[in-house]
Amino acid sequence: MTDNYESLIIPLRDIALYSEYISAIVAILFFFKYKNTQLKYFAFILIYVALNELLGGYLRDSGISYNYIIYNIYNIITFSYFFLLYRNHLKKKLYKKTVMAFFVIYLLAVLINGFYQNYLNQAQTTPYILASVFLIVSIIFYFIEILNSQKVLYVNKNLLFWISIGLFLYYIGIIPFRIITNSFASADSHNYLFLIKFILVVVMNSCFIIGFIWSNKKQEY
Repeated sequence: MTDNYESLIIPLRDIALYSEYISAIVAILFFFKYKNTQLKYFAFILIYVALNELLGGYLRDSGISYNYIIYNIYNIITFSYFFLLYRNHLKKKLYKKTVMAFFVIYLLAVLINGFYQNYLNQAQTTPYILASVFLIVSIIFYFIEILNSQKVLYVNKNLLFWISIGLFLYYIGIIPFRIITNSFASADSHNYLFLIKFILVVVMNSCFIIGFIWSNKKQEY
């Protein structure tokens, strides 16, 4: 089982990592398209993601098993960025207030959960799942506003639309993955679920890359 697992998981893990690196590079190359928009910090987020994965891989290959802290910090930074991005982008006041409430609740969940989990050697569980659900709802708010406006006519040329599609597909799939792997951490078969995670990473970054290349320089937000 180990040989079969490694023959599947290692190449797909590498492809997922390369998709993150490529996404960061493409974000830099096409930065001129969105440097004057609310997405101007997105390239820095993708660069940070790529560097974080490099550091995580180095620690793993060095035999350091307790590298959860860098991923826990990563989750806080990325979720915070996306909550604030959608909060600032949305037009409807109810949606803006709801997303801001999501952001505050998530930070409180991280703080409270820290009394029950050691973030130095344990991955966030409840805060991550909670934030994933909140982010999906925030993206749905964005989709609703798009469908009810003239923006739907040129949505395929909108970078934020492609980012939202990628995030939506990833977190829709990652929630059951996190629940199952946390609930059945001792089962050997759950390792194959990481194939799904890596596929989701590739799909998400593919959406990002399409958005960078396909979107107009004049971003109609």
